[in-house]
Amino acid sequence: MTAKKKPKVYITRKLPDAVETRMRELFDAELNIDDAPRSVPELMAAVRTADVLVPTVTDRIDAALIDAAGPQMKLIASFSNGTDHIDVEAAARKGITVTNTPNVLTEDTADMTMALILAVPRRLGEGARVLTDKPGEWAGWSPTWMLGRRIHGKRIGIVGMGRIGTAVARRAKAFGLSIHYHNRKRVNPAVEDELEATYWESLDQMLARVDIVSVNCPSTPATFHLISARRLALLQPTAYLVNTARGDVVDEGALIKSLREGKIAGAGLDVFENEPAVNPKLVKLANEGKVVLLPHMSSATIEGRIDMGDKVIINIRTFIDGHRPPNRVLPGR
Repeated sequence: MTAKKKPKVYITRKLPDAVETRMRELFDAELNIDDAPRSVPELMAAVRTADVLVPTVTDRIDAALIDAAGPQMKLIASFSNGTDHIDVEAAARKGITVTNTPNVLTEDTADMTMALILAVPRRLGEGARVLTDKPGEWAGWSPTWMLGRRIHGKRIGIVGMGRIGTAVARRAKAFGLSIHYHNRKRVNPAVEDELEATYWESLDQMLARVDIVSVNCPSTPATFHLISARRLALLQPTAYLVNTARGDVVDEGALIKSLREGKIAGAGLDVFENEPAVNPKLVKLANEGKVVLLPHMSSATIEGRIDMGDKVIINIRTFIDGHRPPNRVLPGR
């Protein structure tokens, strides 16, 4: 009996060893050992020969790339929660199924969001740099030195009350924050009761009343620059903004202007509009203690990455076996 031919799977970035090993066992997998981002020509060559493409959020899988795919490529199994880097509609027109890896990064991202919610008002970045940048110059404790803001008793406004937003709300409530949220629709009444959460149909009205804004909504055409210059102007001058969602949900230029002019108190950012480039003005603000910057690491745990890899493998195997993969992404979703 002839052994069934393994599908050719092209993986665009370095994945955890455990995931790559399993990929090689199950598929004819081409790995990216050095983790260098693949160029457009390299991706073009890959989709002409591979059966399955496994991209990440750093890969732009646009209509031109999808149109260049050979007839054998029928699956894009993205190693990501979001799919804004993939033209899902173009894939559907080409008869290519798209999958993602949802529901495995919720707790990790919520943890990092809470870390930034603490770091910005309590000036953790500034405090750490005192000891590392100028060792020996710290004069010791003082009653009026490095004063930040208490978060207990403050109001947090969560923009996007999905799984991650809800997980952030649970953590924030444990820290004594009052939960407010804006979403396309209200969450389950039982969840609202558990969190003692206040729903705002109007984002504008919520923003004007909260002390901390946590951005947790997906990147879609409807959420591009959702936190615009006009909406940033609604925030109180003592308010803080934290974004662990996607960079383009916030108008970065308007945020920089608000921070420089003291219109808001500070910001914590794990995502940026033009990643991996970070606006030098944001870096300057970070050095001045007005913003805490992280290099898109909110989901970066070993456990989370392995869970993502497991979902990619399940999606590929299910598809190759002729069944509908569990994490299929449909156009318009």
